[in-house]
Amino acid sequence: MKAKIATFLVMLAFWVIMSGMFDGFHLSLGVVCCLLVAHFSHELLFPRPPGPGFLRQVLGLLLYVPWLFWQILVANLQVTYIVLHPRMLDLIDPTVFRFKTTLKSPFSKVTFAQSITLTPGTITVSVHDDEFAVYALTRSAAESLPGEMERRIAVALEGQS
Repeated sequence: MKAKIATFLVMLAFWVIMSGMFDGFHLSLGVVCCLLVAHFSHELLFPRPPGPGFLRQVLGLLLYVPWLFWQILVANLQVTYIVLHPRMLDLIDPTVFRFKTTLKSPFSKVTFAQSITLTPGTITVSVHDDEFAVYALTRSAAESLPGEMERRIAVALEGQS
């Protein structure tokens, strides 16, 4: 409850400063909007204390991010090669495909979805429960998923080996 009240007060102060309107209509509108924001999103501003696996997840992410940057660089080079190739239309084979993930936690699934989208040539279209829908520019990009990226996220964030 304290988080909701604190979120409301922060949002209301921000509303007043940014709007610059001090009449009854705008202030009451600001109060109603800030109440709704505080009710639905108070955990975004004041999250719960981290759980027991928090330190392991932070360390896992620190080890995962350099590998992800390398994959982004490699995918950039591959997409650049395709775009600059004289027979570009022969090389691309866009497809949307679905697969099930073995990841369990919502944070791992979001990290996986964002990692796919950050990698050029692939975009996560939707995630529903354990099923991902991904757009891929080429067949080779489609065939590489879930693969190594999912395995590394499972090791980094879920402690799987």
